[in-house]
Amino acid sequence: MKLRSMLFVPADSERKFAKAQASGADGLILDLEDAVAPPRKAQARAMVQDMLGSGSERPWSFWVRVNALDTGLTLDDLSAVVRPGLDGIMVPKANGAADIFRIGHYLDAFETRSGMARGTVKIIVVATETATAMFNLGSYAPAHERLAGLTWGAEDLGAIVGSSVNKQPDGDWTQPYRVVRSLCLFAAAAAEVARIDTLYADFRDPKGLAESCLASQRDGFTGRIAIHPDQVETINRCFSPSAEDLAQAKRIVEAFDADPGIGTIGIDGKMYDIPHLKLARRIVAAAGA
Repeated sequence: MKLRSMLFVPADSERKFAKAQASGADGLILDLEDAVAPPRKAQARAMVQDMLGSGSERPWSFWVRVNALDTGLTLDDLSAVVRPGLDGIMVPKANGAADIFRIGHYLDAFETRSGMARGTVKIIVVATETATAMFNLGSYAPAHERLAGLTWGAEDLGAIVGSSVNKQPDGDWTQPYRVVRSLCLFAAAAAEVARIDTLYADFRDPKGLAESCLASQRDGFTGRIAIHPDQVETINRCFSPSAEDLAQAKRIVEAFDADPGIGTIGIDGKMYDIPHLKLARRIVAAAGA
């Protein structure tokens, strides 16, 4: 399952859902949390049920962001949306892996009720939205069997710690948020799940988005959240290996495969060792090659 571009869609908007399906995103996240006002939660759940029940083939995975555990709405969300067609849920404001084990038990029951194989519904965690969560990022490794990825967010954490801004004048994150972003990256790597960078808020700035995505990809993230369909193409392009990078990665893999007992190998006057091989294999795998 590709998690390169994950597009948020308000769960109570059929119009935006229809538009999102043509965006080219790897996954659509129907949002029952922040995008839906409290009086419309029940209606939004019913709308997601209808969207899931369309039965049409789709080239993207179907995700739902449920409400956080401390809202008392999570079970109602899961009861409504765990049914055939659902690929995964996004869990906001998680405090650590213990929350994921708890939700995993809920999913076991709802999958059984819906006639789905146990473990069908995967989980992406927004892993940095509470202060407690920052001290539990290491708890996600080894990963729960349902865990597919970790991502991070800035807005909710800012409200908790009381920071007035999260960006510097040059657009870079302030120091606390650079720490949060880095820790999430390492936590996802330790759990060996997708490393999904947070959203780029200005959807009218494609140049800034591209620069930010390229920096994100260089840092090690494997995908990104989108908040507008116009962002998807840029995200997909930036998080896909170039033809040159893919060709070089294949050369490295083939060279090591030809001599499995060797620890280093020279290609075009440059030495490559096992860390280079691991990265090359990731590039080839990401390209589906």
